[in-house]
Amino acid sequence: MRYTVIGAGAMGYRLGVLLQEQAGLQVDFVDTWMPNIDKVHDQGGVYVSRDHENRHLVPVNIYTPEDYKGDPDVWIVMVKQMQLEGVLERCAPLFRDHQVVYSAMNGWGHFDKLLKYFPKERIYGGTAMIGTVLNGPGDVDFIGKPGSGSVHLCAMTEQTTDLERRMAEDFKAANLNPILTENFEGTCLAKIIFNSVVNTICTMYQITMGQFVSYPGAKDMSRQLIDEAYDACERAGKQLIQTRQETLDEVDYVSRVGNPLHYPSMYQDMSKGRPTEVDYINGYLARLGREHDYVCRTQEFLTHGVHLAELAFRVHHEEQADQG
Repeated sequence: MRYTVIGAGAMGYRLGVLLQEQAGLQVDFVDTWMPNIDKVHDQGGVYVSRDHENRHLVPVNIYTPEDYKGDPDVWIVMVKQMQLEGVLERCAPLFRDHQVVYSAMNGWGHFDKLLKYFPKERIYGGTAMIGTVLNGPGDVDFIGKPGSGSVHLCAMTEQTTDLERRMAEDFKAANLNPILTENFEGTCLAKIIFNSVVNTICTMYQITMGQFVSYPGAKDMSRQLIDEAYDACERAGKQLIQTRQETLDEVDYVSRVGNPLHYPSMYQDMSKGRPTEVDYINGYLARLGREHDYVCRTQEFLTHGVHLAELAFRVHHEEQADQG
């Protein structure tokens, strides 16, 4: 099948490059960040590293929505939640009735936007438990050894399709370790809960996942956030794909073994002066709880905490600039 990635950021590049390089598939990229597009055109591709080493150029095709003429079988959407609506509006003339869309974006909110352009039967969601860093325009760093991490795929209809199985075969060939599920919300919520722990805390304290898990109290902090999230989900009648203990173990394993050198995407956004997605992660869980008469006090506090960290980061860097 032919794939086109909307959003040539860290994870967009990771999925697209691996599908192109490892699975030998036709992959295009559509992006709206002109410095990224111009850089790729100027250097003839995207520079790819792994764990800060072996930096090499991978030729890729990248376009603006207005310049793209391709007709993929599958759109892979990996855009920041705050930018998605505008990006989809620009891409809308490209969408066709035979196409499907897959998104493993962080947070919750993107599927409502995708439903404006694709029927439920052609939407696939999931998670990408893979660490990646966008160093700058046309320069990406894959965190973790080849084959580390995994992706989940689930049809929005919660009925596994032949096309979904073909996607899984392609993802397997790309060394992405796909896992098929038939619980759409439960699958996506698993990543939201994971991110509500690791992304938030690492961002507030500007540390890697490995540095976080090395703190003796990391497991207690993780358990408190996970319990709140599960309590909110259970009151909302949402069935998750793993237990509280399995989620706690996953946070520990991914942080300690899988991606100890990784700064989560939320920190990457803050450190580059961009808004974070905390309102779609911790904020979403907090809202879900209140909608069902349960207050996620720690999730609410950390939502404010990340926004305060964004402010503090700007203040400190403005002070440094003034002193420099």
